[in-house]
Amino acid sequence: MNNIKCIGLSLLSILFFFSCDKKEDTPVSGSDELAVYKKIYGATDIYKDGDFVVIKTTNLPDHKSPYYKGTQWESDKWEDYNGSNTSWKKNPNKIAESNITYRIPMNPVKSSSSNPTSLGSIGVALNGVSLFNQYAGPNNQPLTDEVNSFDQYNGHPTGQSIYHYHVEPTYLTANKGKEALLGFLLDGFPVYGPMEDGKTVSNNDLDEFHGHSHATTDYPEGIYHYHITDQDPYLNGSGFYGTPGTATR
Repeated sequence: MNNIKCIGLSLLSILFFFSCDKKEDTPVSGSDELAVYKKIYGATDIYKDGDFVVIKTTNLPDHKSPYYKGTQWESDKWEDYNGSNTSWKKNPNKIAESNITYRIPMNPVKSSSSNPTSLGSIGVALNGVSLFNQYAGPNNQPLTDEVNSFDQYNGHPTGQSIYHYHVEPTYLTANKGKEALLGFLLDGFPVYGPMEDGKTVSNNDLDEFHGHSHATTDYPEGIYHYHITDQDPYLNGSGFYGTPGTATR
């Protein structure tokens, strides 16, 4: 009888060990702390890694675009330009799948020194598309001419076929609302639309980084957040408010 008890206890110990081990290896993508990031419906994977949230995307816009012409998605996603810009001119690039991994702080805080944004992805929109800063490459020029190549949803691809938004992603604001959460910058702080409390946000309502702090629907206890506006710098001002994570391909 004692031997049977010992065997039983040993089996329980083994089961407990593997149960605990499995628990630690189980992805935390279902945890409440990741709920707000799960609004990034264009992500292929979202999980926690220490103090960071990792967001993986293919960077393919879920809306139609003239830049799908000549791609494998042309039959479903191509649409000729039908926007209001009479000076519109298609750039020579096409949309292609770009596997991008974002690693951003889960508990962002104000940085002691400003980190300037760089060309390339400075954040991710809800549909998994990259957010770029207020400059055109390769020499940080104003967007004066480049805006004429934005499609009807305010995006376009780079020479490396990375589709992105510099300004308001109108497909998202049309479907989610002008006051909605639109994405996150690399420093972990959220980006909201061009309206707040029923009013259009102007640059004068925001600080040098193009944001301000107060409660939002997603953060009822308050948080610093950026706003999209219709004037330069559109999305971000004098660098990141917090310490940026990374966006890698």
